[in-house]
Amino acid sequence: RLMPRLLYHVLLLAAVTCSAATFGNGIAARAADTPGAINLVPAPPEHVGVVSNIKVLTDKWPDVSSLEDWKKTYIKPGMSDKDKAMEVWNCQVRFQQPDSPPIEYLQRQDSVLDPIKTYNVYGYAICSDSAADMACMARYAGLKARNTSIQAHVVPDIYYDGAWHLMDADLVEYFPKADGTLASVPEIVAGVQAWLKDHPDFPTSPNGKDKTARYKWMNEQGWKANGPEILSRNPLYDERGWLPCGDFAWGDTMMEFSKITNNWESCYSMGYRVNVQLRVGETLTRNWFNKGLHVNMPNHEPGSLKAVTGKGEMRYTPKWGDIAPGRVGNGTLVYDVPLATGEFRGGAFTADNLATKADDQASPAVHVKDADKPAILDIRMPSSYVYLGGSVAFKGVVGEGGEIHMLLSDNNGLDWKECNTFKESGDQTFDLKDLVFRRYEYTLRFVMKGKGTGLDSLKLSNDIQHSQRPLPALVQGDNKINFTAGAQEGTITIEGETEVPKDKAKNLTYMDFHPTLDGLEAGKMIKADGKPVSVTFPVKTPGDITRLRISDYFLSQGMDSKLLIGVSFDDGKTWKTVDEPTDDDLGEGGGRHYVGRYVTVSEVPAGTKAALVRYSTIGNNTVACCNARIDADYKEPAGGFRPVQVTYVWQEGGVDKQDVHVAKTPEESYTIKCETTPVMKSLIVELAK
Repeated sequence: RLMPRLLYHVLLLAAVTCSAATFGNGIAARAADTPGAINLVPAPPEHVGVVSNIKVLTDKWPDVSSLEDWKKTYIKPGMSDKDKAMEVWNCQVRFQQPDSPPIEYLQRQDSVLDPIKTYNVYGYAICSDSAADMACMARYAGLKARNTSIQAHVVPDIYYDGAWHLMDADLVEYFPKADGTLASVPEIVAGVQAWLKDHPDFPTSPNGKDKTARYKWMNEQGWKANGPEILSRNPLYDERGWLPCGDFAWGDTMMEFSKITNNWESCYSMGYRVNVQLRVGETLTRNWFNKGLHVNMPNHEPGSLKAVTGKGEMRYTPKWGDIAPGRVGNGTLVYDVPLATGEFRGGAFTADNLATKADDQASPAVHVKDADKPAILDIRMPSSYVYLGGSVAFKGVVGEGGEIHMLLSDNNGLDWKECNTFKESGDQTFDLKDLVFRRYEYTLRFVMKGKGTGLDSLKLSNDIQHSQRPLPALVQGDNKINFTAGAQEGTITIEGETEVPKDKAKNLTYMDFHPTLDGLEAGKMIKADGKPVSVTFPVKTPGDITRLRISDYFLSQGMDSKLLIGVSFDDGKTWKTVDEPTDDDLGEGGGRHYVGRYVTVSEVPAGTKAALVRYSTIGNNTVACCNARIDADYKEPAGGFRPVQVTYVWQEGGVDKQDVHVAKTPEESYTIKCETTPVMKSLIVELAK
């Protein structure tokens, strides 16, 4: 696997260098207004339509479902900076297996650059993404961090106790000096280069021939006693010189640290969080196995797909607490919409001009109420885990001269894509994969026309990808299960690639969210060259906004040049700057300064359902926004608590086991006892019948 990873990294650096060199100036442009935005119709107050923030944890399993939960779990009051840095490193080792990266075409460089998303959805990444995750989490914990490109590898340094320290979680390595402190990247490179001066024939090229020669030297000459002194105290090499993951060894370290190639830093994103939401008829199944599905389909299958914990490339993971059978999980999110009873209204975004069988005893289960105008049903499908495919199955009833029109939106209802029009009654199925692949949310719309037209049944089925690693697995003995259903909130997310690619159909771009541009050309990188520019995103939510969580990652070429974040709650009449980077934020960089931010705006006027978020530049030098994400958390109008059924499925000694528990309150604890070591299968959550 070394050469594919090296090739990817070389191409990645080339792409970033090219993009940095071709950032273009633009002209002012304004996105056209588009009608048809989603509008939730709340259910009666006594009816709970959706339960949010459902969590199932155990007393032996950490919570990494959000940045805030990660910090609460691992970064304790009174910890030294050194201990914080080591915890950041250990967490990255626990939750990120080195591998070719998942590609979403959503963030800069196409791969996934959000550490919490990596931990929960994928569980594997390439070195540059891992280094970005390390920088992100270290900074979020209050530490300084930097990334450095060495030969065919990207590694992070973390600053504490007055010095920089290499802490590479991707290859699981660090290098103590004689005094016991960890060496920095420049110190390691200097030590290797000094040794190479005395061994000029030692090969350092990444090509296969030199790699073989390095391994031969490692095996025959005594890597630890006779190699560079700076590498000799690494406690993570085994006696043969191999690193924990088993794919890389001392010979690779010699090649990588033979030179520094760039001070480029891989950008990161912040704001993703796990929020499991359930409606009546909705079931989320997460499995400790996979069906061979992955986000890079149909090509570039990750090695982690077939990896087994404790063996091969995952031989080291049990030392970091991994008890899952593997790394990649395939699950399902299925919504069998309860039409006839009318319970669907509590979880529908729009239910206009519809009557149900419970309302008037007429058929079909849900039907046009006033035949003189169309009926509209919008079902939103938010997911904490990436969609790999989906389908819709329904039984339609079409009245005389009527029709059922189906559309789909993947940008919060701003635009609608035509699916199909049905003019005959009967069972219908439609494959949604091409429309929802790599998405985390979509809304399906049915427009029904004509007397007697409606739906007798409706079921949405989706395949998802998730990491097995953070799932609350069971162990032999007593397992205390902690169930919670937290804040009854949903989230509207705005995130898209910040430079529209040639093949933009692979995922969303920032232009899909209809921003207002000032000084920018539509579709070009959000970038300024010494003149002010701005991009303003409209934010609309179906319930009252409780907070805005805004993140970005930008590159600045001068200490005076910055990206500001502003918010308006009165349609742009007044603005408040909610974050302006300081000199400390810009930090080091030799003319290049990298800033990643995560800002929470909690002071929101009561009753607010719309806002504007603006990114704007100041200064005389280049400023380029690499990633931007806006999360608007809102009160679910029909949110509340109702009993939740939690089902564990596992095996002991080849015998199938199952535990079904109905949580009747928002916070409950109970115990599952395993007589022998369990082999985990599935965790299923749904609202209790």
